[in-house]
Amino acid sequence: MAERAEETGKETRRREPAVVRAKAVGLLAGIAGWVGRLIALVLVLHVVLVMGNANPDNPIANFVRGLAEPLSLAFKTLFTPEDAKLGLLVNYGLAAVFWLVVTSVVVRLIRRLG
Repeated sequence: MAERAEETGKETRRREPAVVRAKAVGLLAGIAGWVGRLIALVLVLHVVLVMGNANPDNPIANFVRGLAEPLSLAFKTLFTPEDAKLGLLVNYGLAAVFWLVVTSVVVRLIRRLG
C-alpha cells in the first residue's frame, strides 16, 4: 500500500508541470482572443458612431476614433467611394473582420504550439 501511495505521488508530481502548462496556454489563448475581439469591437463601435451621426467633437466619439484609426491599418483607405460613410463602413468593417480572422489563427496557434 505504501508503495502505491509513493507511485501515485510521483505520478501526480510528473503531471503537475503539464497541468500548469496547459492552464498557462489556455490563459494566454484566452487573453489573445479577448484582445482581438476588443479591437474588432472598437472598430465596429467607430462605424456605429459615424453612421449614427455622432458629434465628432464629443469626447467619447473622439476617443473611439483615436483608438480605431491606427487599428484599421491599411484598410482605412482601401476603398474610396464618393460616399465617405460607405467607405468608412466597408473599410473599417473589413478591418474588424481581418482582426477576428487573425485572432482566430493566433489562438489556434497558441493552443497547438502550447
